[in-house]
Amino acid sequence: MIEAHLLLLFLALLLDRVVGDPPWLWSRLPHPVVLFGKAISFFDQLLNRPGFPDGLRRAGGVVTILLLLALSLAVGVALHLIFAALGLLGLLLEVVVAAVFLAQKSLIDHVVAVADGLRHDGLAGGRRAVSMIVGRDPSVLDEAGVARAALESLSENFADGVVAPAFWYGLLGLPGLIAYKMLNTADSMIGHKSEKYLRFGWASARLDDVANWPAARLAGFLILCSCWISQGRAAARRGLSVVMTDHGLHRSPNSGWPEAAAAGALDVALAGPRIYGGEKVQEPMMNAAGERVIGGADIRRGLGLIDGAWRVGVGLVIVMMLI
Repeated sequence: MIEAHLLLLFLALLLDRVVGDPPWLWSRLPHPVVLFGKAISFFDQLLNRPGFPDGLRRAGGVVTILLLLALSLAVGVALHLIFAALGLLGLLLEVVVAAVFLAQKSLIDHVVAVADGLRHDGLAGGRRAVSMIVGRDPSVLDEAGVARAALESLSENFADGVVAPAFWYGLLGLPGLIAYKMLNTADSMIGHKSEKYLRFGWASARLDDVANWPAARLAGFLILCSCWISQGRAAARRGLSVVMTDHGLHRSPNSGWPEAAAAGALDVALAGPRIYGGEKVQEPMMNAAGERVIGGADIRRGLGLIDGAWRVGVGLVIVMMLI
């Protein structure tokens, strides 16, 4: 049974890599994550009203994420039981459902668009494309800022958009995968530290940190393995040194691991000061001694690095299947 489960994960990873999120499908049907967002918004409007005291807002946020996770687990269990009763067809349907919640191809496509934008339309094209994947103000970014934003998004989203869903599917099957995606969606919608969501989104943000803890470190490991394969032991050792010294410089307890690994592997400086909503956020740079004048070519190198990390991850799934 374990071998069969890992085989489904392997097939789902391949399907996502080839097909991704086809626009023709999701322009006709609501993506599950869109439905998750509607459910989160419902509870937000119900339990996070402006007149509520802080304690009630925090309690409402706890109730919200616990109910949504319970619902997600129930849906996952129901789908698993239905698919199990359908035999081979059910196995194929489970692969499709699992692939829907992985994001390797869509991540690569969005970051390729940034590199292509810089190459074909200059800084304006790069800013336009990078605005689709980051929350910072693109109008103040120079070419190096666009490249840094793309590489940070690439490495961070490799962890929480590919490695984490695969990890939780491998560990708990469809219930774990769907619950993780619900939690991750909630964190992106209500987990930030604005006045409106500081209390209401507290539980979602903390639980998301816990859920991403193993995947972030695994993603960093996969990136370093990719670096070793493509660049050699010395480069991988440099990357490991940056991870160990600089991962804690990131504001997130998890995102610093894949971002520092990418910074060290590519020998570029990432993070640093940036502007969100007109306000400058001061943060130290990871791998501050690395190259700071970067551009589209470095984005391409980063894409190759993450592609190699994905391949190593798939290889690990195959090895576990054989064992």
